[in-house]
Amino acid sequence: MTALWTIISFVSGSLPFSVWIGRLFLQTDIRRYGDHNPGATNVVRAGGWPLGVLAAVLDISKGAIPVGLAWYWLGLDGWSLAPISLAPILGHAFSPFLKFRGGKAIAVTGGVWLGLLGLQGFGVILALFLMWYALVSVDGWSVLLALASLLIYLLLAGYGAPVLVVWLGNSLVIAWKHRDDLAQPPQLRAWLRKAGRLT
Repeated sequence: MTALWTIISFVSGSLPFSVWIGRLFLQTDIRRYGDHNPGATNVVRAGGWPLGVLAAVLDISKGAIPVGLAWYWLGLDGWSLAPISLAPILGHAFSPFLKFRGGKAIAVTGGVWLGLLGLQGFGVILALFLMWYALVSVDGWSVLLALASLLIYLLLAGYGAPVLVVWLGNSLVIAWKHRDDLAQPPQLRAWLRKAGRLT
C-alpha cells in the first residue's frame, strides 16, 4: 500500500496545473514569463491574480490531498508516510509531464505540510514563508530560512524522525530548485535597509 500510494502521490504532484491553466484560459505558455518557472507566480504575471490563486490552490491541493488521505483515510503513519509525503514534492519538481523540468515546489510544499500537520501546521509554515519573504529579497534564501524555522517548530512540537526526514528531503529539493538564487548572498529588503539607516 505504501509503494502504491507513493506512486499515486508522485503522479498527483507532477500534474502541471499552472501550465494547463495558461494554455486553457490564456492560450499561452506561462513559462515564457518571469523566471520561466511553471508555477502560480507566473500565472499571476501572465493572467492576473484570480488565475494565479486558482493555480496556487491546485498546487497546494495536489500535495495535501494524497498525503492527507494516506494519513487520515488509509491510516498510514510513521516511516510509511515519509515517501508518500516526499513524492508530491518530487513529482512537481521533476514532472514527467514537463520532461522532468518542473517547478520550484513551494506551493506543493505547503500542501504536503497541510496534509501532515493539519491547518495549524499549515498556518505556521505559511506565516514563516510570508515573514521571511518580507525580510529577505532573494526568494531562494527566504524559502530556505522559512524551512529552517519550520525545523525549529517541528523539534519543539516533538515530531519524530519520519517527519524530520520529510523536512530534510523537502529542504534538499527546494535548495536544488533554487540553486541559482542560493549562489547569491542573502539580502535584506529595501525597507529594512532604509529603516537601518534611520536608526
